[in-house]
Amino acid sequence: MLTAFARAFKTPDLRKKLLFTLGIIVLYRIGAHVPVPGVNYANVETCMKQAGGNSGLFALVNMFSGGALLQITIFALGIMPYITASIILQLLTVVIPRLEALKKEGQSGQTKITQYTRYLTVALAVLQGTGLVATARSGALFQSCPVATQIVPNDSIFTTITMVITMTAGTCLIMWLGELVTDRGIGNGMSILMFISIAAGFPGALWQIKLQGKLADGWIEFFSVIAVGLAMVALVVFVEQAQRRIPVQYAKRMIGRRSYGGTSTYIPLKVNQAGVIPVIFASSLLYIPALIAQFSGSNAGWARWIASNFTKGNHPVYIITYFLLIVFFAFFYVAISFNPEEVADNMKKYGGFIPGIRAGRPTAEYLSYVLNRITWPGSLYLGLIALVPTVALVLFNANQNFPFGGTSILIIVGVGLETVKQIESQLQQRNYEGFLR
Repeated sequence: MLTAFARAFKTPDLRKKLLFTLGIIVLYRIGAHVPVPGVNYANVETCMKQAGGNSGLFALVNMFSGGALLQITIFALGIMPYITASIILQLLTVVIPRLEALKKEGQSGQTKITQYTRYLTVALAVLQGTGLVATARSGALFQSCPVATQIVPNDSIFTTITMVITMTAGTCLIMWLGELVTDRGIGNGMSILMFISIAAGFPGALWQIKLQGKLADGWIEFFSVIAVGLAMVALVVFVEQAQRRIPVQYAKRMIGRRSYGGTSTYIPLKVNQAGVIPVIFASSLLYIPALIAQFSGSNAGWARWIASNFTKGNHPVYIITYFLLIVFFAFFYVAISFNPEEVADNMKKYGGFIPGIRAGRPTAEYLSYVLNRITWPGSLYLGLIALVPTVALVLFNANQNFPFGGTSILIIVGVGLETVKQIESQLQQRNYEGFLR
């Protein structure tokens, strides 16, 4: 693998792409430390030190922003508005015929959907930026900090608009940087920026575990967490690469004097067909009750029940609800992203069939049956991986940003594998051996 890296840097055009990508990453990380105008950064630092890295309700968004959310920098919103917009457009494609028609038009239709995604990203960035400014001004961003209400000392409307515009512009800049990496870098730009955001918090979180450890000055806990992380990476790589290959044969057809078809291929159905999206859906949905109870300021029974059951990640009610939501969203997303009827119709149109299964409706029923069978272990695997931070809270007294949490590991492994395949394909075009032999 190291030899392949050396060969990649020896290739002039590939070296330019790698160096360009690294330059964009450096620029992205610099922007994550530039404060927004109107923020008292000294008070932010005070509250950050007192919180000890525990971001509570904002853990997911803070992870996707690389820690920039709680520091209220120009990249505070991170790539989360773009992720949310992409997921919303993907879901709307199923229910809006116009979007479904655009998806079937190929490259031109996908360009139009990407344009809609950008517009929706800007709208979500304005909405989330306004919410972040209001949260920081009210002191709810750091509830236990005595100077939390002084993070934004000036409450004028001009300061609020300036902060929202700055953070929205930061999100637009992140979108542009991601597209630059896709066009002029090694590709997969948005995913690489997401990878960097999550990986940036690993060193600090690991060192925090070492400082909080009690065995051998914290080194036993430190290396135990690293060992658990490596085991989780191996497990995630194994499951993410696992797939059920359904054989497909195409009948020979004579068109004029030429023979077409007669080939054999397969339909790859991954065990984890939904990826990390069910975990993101479940995490986001569980934040809503806690946020409602927090901003309502009510002392009613329902508010106290939510505060006691849905604000701590190690509560049994939270754990069970989180697990069930992940399983539900895994099936839900697979159902809307893979259409067995459409696949069966396309196979029938081009003369393809599954050996032993009749074309048409029996093929669709068979694909649906296989998909449901392999989605069960995939959804249970997602739920168990996502509960790793809960175990860490109990064993290592870690914070909510445990470095080897389910969401972070799934994204890092997925993006890492995809990036390695991108570089490998470019190496193989130049007759070099790739990373994966």
